[in-house]
Formats: sequence, C-alpha cells, structure tokens
Amino acid sequence: MRILGIDPGSVATGWGLVEVVDGTVRHVAHGTVRPPRGGSLASRLAFLHTGLGEVIGSYEPGRAVVERVFVSRNPRSALVLGHARGAVLAALGGARIAVDELSAREIKQAVVGTGSASKSQVQEMVTKLLALRAKPASDAADALAAAISAAHRGRLPALGVVGRRRRPTRRRAGWSSGGRA
Repeated sequence: MRILGIDPGSVATGWGLVEVVDGTVRHVAHGTVRPPRGGSLASRLAFLHTGLGEVIGSYEPGRAVVERVFVSRNPRSALVLGHARGAVLAALGGARIAVDELSAREIKQAVVGTGSASKSQVQEMVTKLLALRAKPASDAADALAAAISAAHRGRLPALGVVGRRRRPTRRRAGWSSGGRA
C-alpha cells in the first residue's frame, strides 16, 4: 500500500510517498509544492490543490496522512495554515483517498522517538529509515515522517509495527508515549 504524507503550508507544502511491502516501508518519491509568492490567498490555495492533484494522479496513493494544525503564538498564521490544510483535504477527498490526521508531536514521537525532536533530527531519521542518499528538504522530510508514522503506528488495516522497535518511554503526568513506535 502506498501512503502519502503531507505537511501543509501556504508557502510550501511538503509531500512524501512511501510504500509498505511485506512489512517494510520503502521510499517512493517526495517533493514540495510551492505556490508563487505575491499571489492572493485564493490563487495560492488553488495552486496547492492542483499541485497535490498532480501528485495524487501520478502516484495513486491508497491512503494519506496530514499533519494537524498546531496553534502557537500567531492565530493568523494558524488560520492561513488551516486554509492550506483545507486545500489539501479537498484534493484528497476529491480523489476519494482515506485520510488520517496526526499531530506533529505524534509524528516526531513515532519517527525520532521524542515528540520534541527538531526539524534536523526528523530529516536525519527519515534519511536513515528510508536509506536515502541525501537529506530531503525539511517540508518533504516532515511529510515523509508523517507517512512513516502512519505505517509505524499501525494506522493501516492489518499492518503491525514496521521498522525498528524502540524501548518504551516513561509516562509523565499529562501525556502518554502513544505506545509502541
């Protein structure tokens, strides 16, 4: 089964495609959709929708995982990111692809082993796990991490734990480790 991971953004949306074959996660392709700067929000979202539609049409994923919006300091940025996610979800829904949504923390926990991993740590682990020759751009690495995470977390029917087994982490008040990764 092919899993398309997407790290949505209005300036750059990363995408990464992996394939699960006999319990092994393999890299298929990755990239970034970058709408032209200076255009209206509507034109950037249309560009994003069309670009992801082309990726979906070229690679025909069976499932997708999209990173959830995280609201931090700037609500306006979160709102624009929400619009980008909407364009992404519309492209996936139009292609009738089942979608899972995971937080950045869940994705980092599954791929790196800690939910507070840096972008460079995510890039490094994605490069190692998929045996890539070069580190992907950070947006594409985040998208590949999302796809790997979906496979590792057993989000797919009849698919168990894939890849390395990690030692369980200690539970702390207010959060859980999310189980095996």
